[in-house]
Amino acid sequence: MKFTKLATSALVFASVILSAGIASAQSVPTRGTSANYLGAGVAAGVTNGGQDNDAATLGGNIQGRFAVPNAPVSVRGSVLFGGDATAAMPIVTYDVPVAKNTNVYVGGGYSFVTEEGQSTPLGNQNSPVVTIGAEREIANNFVIYGDAKWGIDAYENSSADALSIQSGVGLRF
Repeated sequence: MKFTKLATSALVFASVILSAGIASAQSVPTRGTSANYLGAGVAAGVTNGGQDNDAATLGGNIQGRFAVPNAPVSVRGSVLFGGDATAAMPIVTYDVPVAKNTNVYVGGGYSFVTEEGQSTPLGNQNSPVVTIGAEREIANNFVIYGDAKWGIDAYENSSADALSIQSGVGLRF
């Protein structure tokens, strides 16, 4: 039941964001960014599962994006570190251009924790992940990005979900 409510909330939120992007695109022609990049920054876990080794954790992130040519999707990779373990995530996103050199995106993937039971910014066990974020190309070779990742049932011995917020700067390739 809890999963159904959370999934419904995520879908409603994503549809509002995508609708705003589509409405914006219909009124003013926009071209987001198709930049492929690899970046690094900060990651902040903002939830706690209520057990040992699952406190909110501050750490870092390494994220990358590969835009699929001629399609509004991207393949992304993210590594969140801090605490006693690392969470690695392959993610596929739907990208919506909202302004010149700017996209918002929503997608999903899976989080693989290197040592289950040990803390990361996104929980302490393997779990499905939903992400929503934005990226903007700020100069010829640089992109800034920020997103939130929601790990569903991401804590061992708990039914709690995890939430982590990331931001960083990427180098275009």
